[in-house]
Amino acid sequence: MAITREHVLQALSTVPVDTNGTSLVSSGRLSDVLIDDAARVMFSISVQPSEASSMEHVRQAAETAVRGLPGVKGVFASLTAEHAGPPGGAASSPAAPARPRAAAQPKSQRIPGVGHVIAVASGKGGVGKSTTACNLALGLKALGLKVGLLDADIYGPSMPKLLGIHGKPQLLEGRILEPMEAYGIKVMSIGFLVDEEAAMIWRGPMVMSAITQMLREVAWGDLDVLVVDMPPGTGDAQLTMAQATPLAGAVIVSTPQDLALIDARRGVSMFKRVEIPILGIVENMATFVCPHCGQASHIFGHGGARAEAERLGVPFLAEVPLNMSIRELSDAGRPVVAVDPEGPHAKIYKDMAHQVWAVLSGGAGARPAPRIVIE
Repeated sequence: MAITREHVLQALSTVPVDTNGTSLVSSGRLSDVLIDDAARVMFSISVQPSEASSMEHVRQAAETAVRGLPGVKGVFASLTAEHAGPPGGAASSPAAPARPRAAAQPKSQRIPGVGHVIAVASGKGGVGKSTTACNLALGLKALGLKVGLLDADIYGPSMPKLLGIHGKPQLLEGRILEPMEAYGIKVMSIGFLVDEEAAMIWRGPMVMSAITQMLREVAWGDLDVLVVDMPPGTGDAQLTMAQATPLAGAVIVSTPQDLALIDARRGVSMFKRVEIPILGIVENMATFVCPHCGQASHIFGHGGARAEAERLGVPFLAEVPLNMSIRELSDAGRPVVAVDPEGPHAKIYKDMAHQVWAVLSGGAGARPAPRIVIE
């Protein structure tokens, strides 16, 4: 039987949200219900930040009610708190339910066992962000750290390919997934859970719910650092990460060309807006050296990201060349830091990791720990 929105709403109408027996459907807290082609259901429940703990049982009850419907293949349910409008803005309609105000993230939002969470982000796709995240994670592992890698790029998951991982994660007790492992790091990706050629036709709320689940319903264990490969851009997914997780900082990846730098600026601006430190900017595909004649060519320009870092007053972490071996090893699931750890390209990523860890651990050049405030 094909699952429909009406079936879902009927199931959710049996879930009470308060002691008066008000149903979730009639409470005004329920978002639009989305059902994808694979019969997976997504919805969110609006709460005040102070209600997050007390409303968790409602989320669980709603998820259980929908999962019990015939034909449902998966459920993504999340608690969300919206931003309030700007001061002096238009007043809400008297008939509309009050919108919860977002607030500073409570300490309970931290991921148990995880020391630091860092985001690797870019303003646009195609700049080598995932390759950078993968090799940065391996560079941190080379420092002797316990490292996890979350592939949060829902529409274009790359880590299964970059790390040569096949198969699906095991479901442990309850809703918890056991992460996959490669080259000594723990890895989770939506790419492990869906077919490789499946089109992820998901709206923003479903993406946010999936990212939240992969962050908090995975048995990460004790980690020094969790590296998150972010989706490109500055939309819902990035804001979800900023609001749902106490990020220790962000690494911005860009190519040297002006078009990429424009988008990189937006990425820097977004993270600064939510008071997340910029750990540094990486200039990827900086220089191409011909393997036959040895001539250097700046295909995408050169030095633009370094100049942008200086202009914005943030660290410049590295120039990574446009190199065939990096590309070939990545395509083969054999990242350069893992298979050629003493090579010149691995050194670039390992130096990058050293700089990032120096900040996270409070070493030389470290900044004060961030105070995450969401307006």
